[in-house]
Amino acid sequence: MLATMREYWWPLNAKNLAKRIIRECVMCTRIKGKTLTPIMGNLPSERLEPSFPFMKSGVDYAGPVFVLNRKGRGARLFKAYICLFICFTTRAIHLELVTSLSTNDYILALKRFISRRGKPNIIFSDNGKNFIGAEKEFPLFLENHSKVITDYAADNGIAFRFIPPYSPHFGGLWESGVRSCKYHLRRIVGNARLTYEEFTTVLTQIEAVLNSRPLSPLSTDPTDFTPLTPAHFLLGRPLTAPASEDLTDKPTFQLARYDRIEQLRQHFWRRWSTEYVSELQLRTKWKIRKDDIALDSLVLIKDDNLPPLNWRLGRIVRLYPGSDGVSRVADIRTGTGTIRRSFSKICPLPLQSAEENEDEA
Repeated sequence: MLATMREYWWPLNAKNLAKRIIRECVMCTRIKGKTLTPIMGNLPSERLEPSFPFMKSGVDYAGPVFVLNRKGRGARLFKAYICLFICFTTRAIHLELVTSLSTNDYILALKRFISRRGKPNIIFSDNGKNFIGAEKEFPLFLENHSKVITDYAADNGIAFRFIPPYSPHFGGLWESGVRSCKYHLRRIVGNARLTYEEFTTVLTQIEAVLNSRPLSPLSTDPTDFTPLTPAHFLLGRPLTAPASEDLTDKPTFQLARYDRIEQLRQHFWRRWSTEYVSELQLRTKWKIRKDDIALDSLVLIKDDNLPPLNWRLGRIVRLYPGSDGVSRVADIRTGTGTIRRSFSKICPLPLQSAEENEDEA
């Protein structure tokens, strides 16, 4: 465009002018489909408060996997799924094998989890709309049964919270756990066909491996402590351990055996706050704070299954700022109703900035 223009005219500061014209072109913006990237948010308070393992947890499904209905000739394969629970504080993982995407199987898996790990206060989950591709069961499962699951959790004193639709990066903690689980599962099972009991045993062994992973970087000094792992917190106290005074600074020889065990547990929590939590403070991406999108702005709603020119148009009607004052979720009014999306699915159009430039002129 600039080369063609200079055949007839030689405008001053033409390069910047050409960039601004292209940047404010609606068609160019729609084809490019660039979404918003607000600064990375602060860590949720649930991940920074010392508590018993799995008091604040996230849950997700992985799969499907295929399990034999019995041993011997004539055995048939049926679909099963892996229900993953992950602790927000210690990143400990609990795996359950479920045979279907039904509400009853989900609640049974939740009961087994509670019986082994203790009842959590809060469970975070996606809302069933983060899954795309050939598998259609995932979007329908939590979307159709979320009320039953939420009512069951409320009756048991558990708060169930959902992340925004189509925003899997809001649940990066359990998505990372699913990836780690699949990594070991592919290498252990491969193409083997296992029964329910065999598959459950494999999942339990994978759970043990994942709960033995270091939480902080390894040191090259041989005199340093062994790295903290989620297993330190899982095995360091019983499910009904009572509260105890701070014993971390008391000499070991003055303590009884029970107090010595309690001192070890408290020592792990002190190392958790000094070694592990400090590693979480680093922002690896989305480091720059940008201006929030304005209300009534015209935007495109990103759809991974459609080309950019077919994305729906909408108008911002409400923003949801976080505890740091930065908005990352918005309500958008479309031709079929109001929907809620995170900024990673919102592509602003340059009409607002063009109108502002006209007003300033």
